[in-house]
Amino acid sequence: MKKFLSIVLPVCLLASCHHSKTEKRLDMNNPFFSKSETPYGVPAFDRLKPEHFIPAFEEGMRQQKEEVAAITSNPQDPTFENTIEALEYSGELLNEVSAVFFNMCETNNSEEMNNIAESISPKLSAHGDDINLNEALFKRVRTVYEMRDRLDLEGEQLRLLEETYKNFVRGGAGLPLEKQERFRAINEQLSTLTLKFGNNVLAATNAYQLVIGDKADLKGLSASQIAAASTLADEKPETKGKWVFTLHNPSLMPFLQYADSREKRQEIWEAYSSRCDGGPYDNNGIIREIVSLRAERAQLLGYRTHADYVLDDCMAKTPDAVYKLLKQVWTPALRKASEEAEEYRRLIGKNGGGFELQPWDWRYYAEKVRKEKYDLSDEEIRPYFQLEHVRDGVFMLANRLYGLNFKLNKEIPVYHPDAVAYEVYDADSVIGVLYLDYYTRESKRSGAWMTEFRSQCRTEDGHPVLPVISLVYNFPRPVGEHPSLLNFDEAETFFHEFGHAMHGLLSRCHYRSLGGTNVPRDFVELPSQIMENWASHPEMMRLYAQHYQTGDTIPEKLIAKIQAAATYGQGFANTELIAASLLDMDYHTMVKADFGSPLQFEDSAMRKYGLIPSIISRYRSTYFQHVFASASGYSAGYYSYTWSAVLDADAFELFKEKGIFNREVATSFRKNILEKGFTEDPALLYRRFRGQDPTIQPLLRKRGLM
Repeated sequence: MKKFLSIVLPVCLLASCHHSKTEKRLDMNNPFFSKSETPYGVPAFDRLKPEHFIPAFEEGMRQQKEEVAAITSNPQDPTFENTIEALEYSGELLNEVSAVFFNMCETNNSEEMNNIAESISPKLSAHGDDINLNEALFKRVRTVYEMRDRLDLEGEQLRLLEETYKNFVRGGAGLPLEKQERFRAINEQLSTLTLKFGNNVLAATNAYQLVIGDKADLKGLSASQIAAASTLADEKPETKGKWVFTLHNPSLMPFLQYADSREKRQEIWEAYSSRCDGGPYDNNGIIREIVSLRAERAQLLGYRTHADYVLDDCMAKTPDAVYKLLKQVWTPALRKASEEAEEYRRLIGKNGGGFELQPWDWRYYAEKVRKEKYDLSDEEIRPYFQLEHVRDGVFMLANRLYGLNFKLNKEIPVYHPDAVAYEVYDADSVIGVLYLDYYTRESKRSGAWMTEFRSQCRTEDGHPVLPVISLVYNFPRPVGEHPSLLNFDEAETFFHEFGHAMHGLLSRCHYRSLGGTNVPRDFVELPSQIMENWASHPEMMRLYAQHYQTGDTIPEKLIAKIQAAATYGQGFANTELIAASLLDMDYHTMVKADFGSPLQFEDSAMRKYGLIPSIISRYRSTYFQHVFASASGYSAGYYSYTWSAVLDADAFELFKEKGIFNREVATSFRKNILEKGFTEDPALLYRRFRGQDPTIQPLLRKRGLM
């Protein structure tokens, strides 16, 4: 499992894949209003300026309002074509602008972009509610839905009808008029609050620096880590000649793993774990409001809690099913974490430490014990995982499994100088565009994720629309002549997000709202997490892991060490992961948000589950972006990483049985999972690929928990 946010879907309303028939005199200098001359019609990033967004949003909303009005005023009886499809194909401009803007807010953030977001988000929320709560529109949708058994609809058409009707009901269309006003107000408040939460986390992360002036405090760190800190310090006159470490993972995590200075480890850890708990970027009050509003909205819709509302549309279906799964992993993980903690305490005692194991000690002593037990460290691994070699490895894997090829195209405009664009070929045909954005920067939020600037679909007249996919990472930048070298977790992250890209690129659906990654949250991580299995497989490592200086293939001895240590630290990894999942569920299974301090609520929850004091939840409440930030979509859904992990471990068993590059198995995975989107029930799709329902045993074995 990743420590990062894996996937972000842009804020899209009712998307479309056709050109609006509505014309208006517009500023043709705005790239949203003129026909794109870019390769494959990607957004014209080279011409795009912040001032273009508000007019484009306003025009997009105006166009969709006209399109919806045309549906509701149609004198003909409602049909699938004139109501359901017409709605699906509405709002093309708004979808395009939303995708570009909200993705750039995540990667090219600035005060100007934040101001635009704060201005437009409530308007978008109101616009969405105007559609979802349109009585005349819902009446037509319901009419078509009620005669669905008499319509001669193909499978995907029927699925679109069912999902459209369900989304209207879940969007408040069935509420009495006197409750709709409150429903609208809640949605508007949530759009503002969740946006503010994410902006606070980014600002707090960027606001902190650990500045070290005494070289003695760098003891334990590698030469490359020290050089990176020096380079960062030299960017500002006030820190020039010193060393700077930040709360971004490529800087923070190595410091916690290797720095001998316990005092400095504690300092940066406390800054990391207390982000947005008070001060100018305080998120405590925002959390209380978000949890309260979500519970109220769910109850307006007839659900007991927000979790009941969310899970009703997922594979898990109920909170009880989620808790049952999480506790199946929690119990053995906590037992193993306790054993790990005891090992670290013994080492502390052996070294005359005389102190209790604390969270800022865990990664440091975990690395010491790993070195002692397996003669393995990140610094031994990194030289064989140069960023470019890992990239070439995932490209090679996509070719072996699915026959894809990737060609760099420097003529395709990019949204930031760090990003690069590739044409994706299946045989001789381009099937999509893939952006890769590798390095950490202040304008980019933390984590790693896949997103889309354009989803795969077909136009109203049946022409294919090529997907435009983006993978965003926070890898360390090259320093001097040294390239970006990844640790193994970062290499797995590359494979993980690339799996999401395969889901988006290989989608073969007619309707955008059903295609690619538009699947239940607890199914969406299957294509990404299964890819991680190849990252660590010896047969695959021999193909892509090469020393960045000599070009030598990773030695068999080092592969054996990596395999031997594969389940090392899994007590910690699974405990902090499940802790975050349980915390998310505890917040969102409350009937009423009657807690005071979120961190006190969190501490109480963790004591209830028996979490070791020297481990905290993977994300503490005040910076838990997955569940409280605007575009995350993981509220009452963080468990999905574990749910999907059951699927991926079970699914990879078939590859291990038939061969990890077996084209027949890969083709089945492509045809039954990657191409299908949400056109059929995910459980049925999985059984069609695997030939059976998944079991949890492969996951527990993989993680050394049984």
